[in-house]
Parts: sequence; structure tokens; C-alpha cells
Amino acid sequence: MPPEVNSPWKIPLVREIAVILLIKLVLLMAIKVIWFDTPSASAEQPQQVFEHLLGSAPTPPNASPKENPR
Repeated sequence: MPPEVNSPWKIPLVREIAVILLIKLVLLMAIKVIWFDTPSASAEQPQQVFEHLLGSAPTPPNASPKENPR
């Protein structure tokens, strides 16, 4: 009679966890390919990216007359 091989793959819980992890890995890779394939903003237009993220570019304050100390 040959000796029994104690493989962890014979345990049902180990198989279920391995299958779940494999499914999650496949789903994460699919999400990465679908939504994060290429950058949507080109690096040629940094001003447009700045305006989109932070609003309009800051404007310098108007030149007001200097105040004289008393």
C-alpha cells in the first residue's frame, strides 16, 4: 500500500479560498485594463489640467495705491 500524500489541495476550504482569490485577481486585472489603460489627459496641455483641477489660474491683485503709515 503506497503512503498517503498529505496535500493541502485536498482540503475543501483551501480550494475554495484559492478559487476566490483567482477570481478576484482576474476581476482586478479586468478593471485595470478597462478603466486605467491609458491616461486621458495629455501632457501637452498642462494649463487645461491645472484649470480643471484647481479652477481658473490665480490672477494678481490689482495695483492699489500704497498706504502711508501714520
